[in-house]
Amino acid sequence: MVDAGPLVFGGLAEVAEELNSGGGGLTGLQRSVEVAAAATGATGAAFIEYAQENGRVVAVAGDLDWSLGRPIDLIHPAIRGLLQYSRVRELPSSLIGTSGGQQLDSRGLHRIMAAEVAANGTGVGVLVVSYEDADGAASEEQRAALGFLASFVALQYGLGRGLPVYSDAAAVVPASEPFALLDAELRVRSWNPPAALLTARPADAAIGEPWPFPLPAGDETIEHQMACGTWIEIRAARVPGSTDLAVSFRAQPEQPPDGRDLFIALTGHELRTPITVIRGYVDTLVDHWESLAEEARREAINVVGQRARELSRLVDRLLNAVGDDGPAIESNTLLPFDLVDSLHAAVDELNGEQRRSLSVALPDSLPKTRGDRASLATVLAELVTNAGKYSPNWVQIELTAGADPQTVWFRVSDRGIGIRPEHVERAFDRFWQLETGDQRTSGGVGLGLYLVRRIVERQHGWVSLRPRQGGGTVAEVRLPRADADGPGEA
Repeated sequence: MVDAGPLVFGGLAEVAEELNSGGGGLTGLQRSVEVAAAATGATGAAFIEYAQENGRVVAVAGDLDWSLGRPIDLIHPAIRGLLQYSRVRELPSSLIGTSGGQQLDSRGLHRIMAAEVAANGTGVGVLVVSYEDADGAASEEQRAALGFLASFVALQYGLGRGLPVYSDAAAVVPASEPFALLDAELRVRSWNPPAALLTARPADAAIGEPWPFPLPAGDETIEHQMACGTWIEIRAARVPGSTDLAVSFRAQPEQPPDGRDLFIALTGHELRTPITVIRGYVDTLVDHWESLAEEARREAINVVGQRARELSRLVDRLLNAVGDDGPAIESNTLLPFDLVDSLHAAVDELNGEQRRSLSVALPDSLPKTRGDRASLATVLAELVTNAGKYSPNWVQIELTAGADPQTVWFRVSDRGIGIRPEHVERAFDRFWQLETGDQRTSGGVGLGLYLVRRIVERQHGWVSLRPRQGGGTVAEVRLPRADADGPGEA
């Protein structure tokens, strides 16, 4: 505890400074989790954010780094028992009674301590730390430290600075909304941190400048779309006894889009492009067959075939995306298979450009995994496609694999533009795009990673994204080992 002091206080100071400047989000949450491990003398730490029906590990440190992205069944009696008795709870991991407990135990993490996080009266998640000794016990100082850090995480959720991570997580009323104070000439006199966060305009750039948005009359609330595309609601009121105007504004709550309209809007261009190309080349062949050289005919037919295959893949993805979101596949119907052989076969199914950009560094052998071998080609193709989309010239994409006592994993790593922490989970949403509207420089309809997560989790595995050290992104897929006990439902 003494040696960890500088790291603990330094880490808390970093997060507090970021919150004071209007930041936070997943970056601050990750730093808080790292501090939790140091402050409690634990070997690892993780934060599980609550969603509508379950939870998911969204930040990790130390010996719990393998659990990033893992879904957690919060309805399971063992998990409910972990959370319901006291705010800080400690127990041997073997008593959890789920596959998650088995995975902890098999990795030598025999004891855990957990604290539920509640912000503004709403439970938002649980902060967990792990230990190697099953018979040990946390000191009062360690329990107090975890309880304090749970409150510190709750503060971050209460401020609403990029948290919760999931759109379907528990709603927390932010402690403050974006706010500005305008003088008689409608120039900004005051600009609070939430205003800076929402508009990406720091206070020093806003203060003294004209108010940048329309202003409502009287008690009316008006809507306005910012240049970035976000719609905001604006209200204004005269400050009593002053010529100043107080303005509050906030991002409009995102409404679930109409499925039909969204389907048409996002797929129209993607479907139209290959169809237009195919029609153009076919018309050329029909009208000018006799005058075209053999080489030109072959080139045209090759293009038609390539575009037809692209169209077929797109249709398959769309049908899968709007199809039945079924439950996880029963474990006894999943068969053991060799991941290394399957990955090599999946690489062979990639198109030529993808294969040329991919560096394969797989071990000679790994323990067998249990799952649906046929779906692996789709998973790899989507991950490589996503990596290439955001990598310059489709370079430096690497495929690696390995195993631990409970899972067999593989990673697709790139040296592209990287991914911001606040995007690592949104990227798995259906139809979500890093770029939108006129900013888009790459194709796609935002279904690839959504399909990957759906495929992997139905096989009791999980998938995660994280920024890569030195630049780029790492996508990691974990599937249960065939010789491990139990599916990965919690």
